[in-house]
Amino acid sequence: MKRRMYILIPTLKETKSTFRDMLLARVPDHNIHILAKRGTQLGDLPEATMFQKTDVFHGAELGLAVGGILGVLVGVYFLNFPPDGLPIGTGIILALGLFGAVFGTWVAALIGVGAPNSQLVRFEKSIEDGQFLMMIDIPKNKVEAVSEIIEKRHPEALNKGVEPTMPAFP
Repeated sequence: MKRRMYILIPTLKETKSTFRDMLLARVPDHNIHILAKRGTQLGDLPEATMFQKTDVFHGAELGLAVGGILGVLVGVYFLNFPPDGLPIGTGIILALGLFGAVFGTWVAALIGVGAPNSQLVRFEKSIEDGQFLMMIDIPKNKVEAVSEIIEKRHPEALNKGVEPTMPAFP
């Protein structure tokens, strides 16, 4: 199980130094994501993707649950009150539940793409002030070792905590 660490770093120079130290600590570069003020050139640092910047996965999860539940409820309604002349069986519950889940996922993901990541709202002011947010996805057993490296080698970097579970895709 992976965890996502959030580190706020004041300068680009220190961000690059921290990134190099993470690579030396055997954290793969594809597990490190940097978020900076819009228009900031990061050079060879890995910029956060749309999936890290937006709430697309959170929205999709919510849409899956809500759409599935609503689909099942509509299926139960049609089973109990069928339209005139239409023979309806119990399969309608499954069919409408599946349709609701797929449709809800699609619509909520589209909405989530336009919404900022709810986990990153607390960092917005710091990022707008010119700081850099480094998100590091690491195995649970390496969190303490990576935290120690950051504390010892980069005292100016602020460890802003660890997410208990990391999203599966981004």
